[in-house]
Amino acid sequence: MRSPETILTKFSDPAASATSWGETEAALEKAELFWISTVRTDGRPHVTPVVAVWVDEAIWFATGKAEQKVANMRANPQVVMTTGCNEWDGGLDVVVEGEAVQETEDDALGRVTGAFAARWDGRWKWDARDGAFQAADGDGEAIVFRVTPARVWAHSKGDSFGETRHQF
Repeated sequence: MRSPETILTKFSDPAASATSWGETEAALEKAELFWISTVRTDGRPHVTPVVAVWVDEAIWFATGKAEQKVANMRANPQVVMTTGCNEWDGGLDVVVEGEAVQETEDDALGRVTGAFAARWDGRWKWDARDGAFQAADGDGEAIVFRVTPARVWAHSKGDSFGETRHQF
């Protein structure tokens, strides 16, 4: 398991304390939705929600080959993935910076299909085959990307606002 350097940044409330990596990782594990930010080849940003899981210290998501985010990641694999809540008075927002890498190894994909099925009580059913996710009902294929964090920001909100940086 990788352990990041963790610091509370200068933009935090004086009463705030750093969010531990364990608390940040727990937020990544329980997240149901992430927003992925990519950059088009002409420099314009592209942001879209994705269903994802935290497995093997990375965020994994599946998508269609013809999606805009795939074209963007082929040209520039650096992405930002965010999750959290839209509340001001509490909660934790998490921002993950990293490189999106397509995974084609069936054993790794098999571990991730199990995580998808467990996370959503079987609502996302995939088979790992031929380097991609195959729909369990035979109706479709999705390619899979993993984002291993290079830097993670945890923004705690409530009585004291804190910005914690986890640097790998």
